Amino acid sequence: MAAIVLTRNLQLAKHHGSGVVGVLCLRGYSAAAAPQEDGPRPLKTTNPAAMKRGTGGRSSFNGIVATVFGATGFVGRYVCNKLGKSGSQMILPYRGDDSDVIRLKVTGDLGQVLFHFYNLEDPASIREAVKHSNVVINLVGRDFETKNFKFKDVHVNGAERIARIAREAGVERFIHLSSLNVEANPKDLYVKGGSEWLKSKYEGELRVRDAFPNATIIRPADIYGSEDRFLRYYAHIWRRQFRSMPLWHKGEKTVKQPVYVSDVAQAIINAAKDPDSAGRVYQAVGPKRYQLSELVDWFHRLMRKDQKRWGYMRYDMRWDPTFLLKAKLNSFICPGTPIGGLHPARIEREAVTDKVLTGVPTLEDLGVTLTTMEQQVPWELRPYRAALYYDAELGEFETPSPPKCIEARDELRLFA
Repeated sequence: MAAIVLTRNLQLAKHHGSGVVGVLCLRGYSAAAAPQEDGPRPLKTTNPAAMKRGTGGRSSFNGIVATVFGATGFVGRYVCNKLGKSGSQMILPYRGDDSDVIRLKVTGDLGQVLFHFYNLEDPASIREAVKHSNVVINLVGRDFETKNFKFKDVHVNGAERIARIAREAGVERFIHLSSLNVEANPKDLYVKGGSEWLKSKYEGELRVRDAFPNATIIRPADIYGSEDRFLRYYAHIWRRQFRSMPLWHKGEKTVKQPVYVSDVAQAIINAAKDPDSAGRVYQAVGPKRYQLSELVDWFHRLMRKDQKRWGYMRYDMRWDPTFLLKAKLNSFICPGTPIGGLHPARIEREAVTDKVLTGVPTLEDLGVTLTTMEQQVPWELRPYRAALYYDAELGEFETPSPPKCIEARDELRLFA
């Protein structure tokens, strides 16, 4: 190498003439200074939190390696986006076809989003998915039962299995998404026996707590957002009977406190980063409480399908046996995906009033600024407007007034 440098410098000196003074730098290389062969660099530690790199954006690594079960679901897509935005590495287990999960590749930078095929009833595949993670998030759930997965298989046995394997693998944080209003024996309102969905969610919480004592449990109310199953459930034509909306007690004895999906996802991210949230239960509810009748009427005004223009009206579904028959028939004909999300379990659950327990922390305790329905719902329901492509004149349609939120004293009078 030294000979090559010497020859090159002599050629440069000859080219520039004799008046040019050339300075020759001879560098010798010894065998000890020669570069070593490429090989794995030894790590000082295997703790991901000690490997933080970057400024905290999507192209950084914040030390969190999170396995997100249920990533392809409604809430999972928002959680993955927020994880990737803050520089987390994600392992996304999936079942079925990979085309359902491949769109989540863009939520993180190159190499930060990894996919792993798994089966909820196969402990080995679950163990492979969590063995490199320090955070595990369980968002797996079913709104209705199928022949392969009953409520107990998903909400109880599946949740307990994931929590147990995560603890055995040494996972530091486990976050489980449950539901508001869970109880061992919910009162039956429309379907005999009460909500099996709420029963299974309650039992799942107990099993998760036994398997992973420091698990963080989040209980959300009805979640709304893009591609949700709350706003679009009431907007779907199959939920109505002709132009009427059947509701339990006309919706006048049911109080709801819906929460925006992005707020729930942000709460999950904040809980994963906050060590003080370990072992605690959080209620994910919106900032305001509404009577269900007020909400549904407002939805129809936003869709320009109110009583004035469309003949819309509400009635008490307790006196309409054909509606329950319609829901059962819908589940029988389409067991995998009921049309419009209409099935008996959903009807029973929608009649349950949201109970916010005093003394139990909410999303605001996790540092989340809540989004009001008045800010988001008009945009979400815009595609469902009647005569959507009608070019209305400015001021031709009045802006629908928002629903009235109810205070604590009004709620006591409502159920008196």
